[in-house]
Amino acid sequence: MVSFEVNARAVVLIYTPDFTTPRWVRDQLQTSGEVTVSRGFTFTADDLLDGPLGTDDDPEPAPPFRFRFAAHRDGYFQIPGRVFEIENDVLIDESVWLERKLFVAERNVGIFRRIAKVKADNGPIVIGGARDDAIPSASFYELLRTFPNTTELDHYASARVELILGEFFDSMRSARETYEAYLSRRRSVISDRALPQAELIQAEIDKYVYLRDLITTWLQTATDYSEHDWQRMIIKIILLVLPKYVAVLENVKIADFYSKPGERRDRYIDLCLVDAAGTIDVIEIKKPFDNALVGRSLYRGNSIPTRELSGSIMQAEKYLFHLSKWGAPGERELTERYRTVLPGSMTLRVTNPKAMIIMGRDRGPDGSPALTSQQMFDLEVIKRKYANMMDILTYDDLLRRLNNIIASLTERREEPVASS
Repeated sequence: MVSFEVNARAVVLIYTPDFTTPRWVRDQLQTSGEVTVSRGFTFTADDLLDGPLGTDDDPEPAPPFRFRFAAHRDGYFQIPGRVFEIENDVLIDESVWLERKLFVAERNVGIFRRIAKVKADNGPIVIGGARDDAIPSASFYELLRTFPNTTELDHYASARVELILGEFFDSMRSARETYEAYLSRRRSVISDRALPQAELIQAEIDKYVYLRDLITTWLQTATDYSEHDWQRMIIKIILLVLPKYVAVLENVKIADFYSKPGERRDRYIDLCLVDAAGTIDVIEIKKPFDNALVGRSLYRGNSIPTRELSGSIMQAEKYLFHLSKWGAPGERELTERYRTVLPGSMTLRVTNPKAMIIMGRDRGPDGSPALTSQQMFDLEVIKRKYANMMDILTYDDLLRRLNNIIASLTERREEPVASS
């Protein structure tokens, strides 16, 4: 059993062995110079303040061991990283109530060891308080609440830390690795029994909350990622948000017979989507620059699209044009070229293809509007103009769609199920 004694200068960890005699603690300190107690706290002989002798002369019951745990400085409990076998010291705001579950999760997972694995440097891990590098207490408690209690702790626990705290660190692993770990947990929970409607809907809510939080996290450090990084991440999200699409084709070579009459010229589309019927659509994914949509200056009282937006629209239009004009020979060539990545015996079809453009932001980093009401109105006019052939989405549009899906699913989850 572990408890903590806090005074004005320091914190003492009080340890009482639950199922063994105190002798093993003394023996471990004498033989190796350190001991790990309660599956999460490692101390040296110098840390030991008081405790039973670990001999037959111990009184009954034996007094607890008392270890020097933390110093009390500048409003924080400062814990040496070696206590958790990490290189990062741990600073916890003095208002936080100290208990074992802050440090050791279900099945004895060391919480701060997990955090240290995803932190980009050896600086201190700060919980709460007013420091600029602090993880807010609310986020830390959310991490504690969502730690798993199943056997798949190794990969899933790291994924959860990255999801909840990734925005506070420079490092971030691939979206696919993180989400696959998340899905593996879901499968282990539901594989052996039938699910009621509410639990199925909750699984969907968790998925969309994860995707929304992932996009939000990336947007906070948008410039750290290349356009290719954004394409790889967003395309995975699109496949989950729009289940009509079953495959992604990359670097698609198509024929252009019109740029130079009488000659064939090859063009390359970065990404195409294939729906369940084999129909091809085009998707353009750009980095989320803030000023990529409409210009700040007016033309006869109207906001006009930026060069980047106009260029993306024109590029998408050209791709759709050449795909449509290629016709049946193009369908056969593309089907043969991508047969190994298409589900089953699917045949690709070019039937009135559409495009999707994802680029720019209409909200600032703090959530405030990045565009004036006039600019928003004119941007909507631009979107409507091309609605018959392409969808133009900002990254904030994507977040709003996810929020609306989450809200709708939450309401459906709460609806009573009619009895048969």
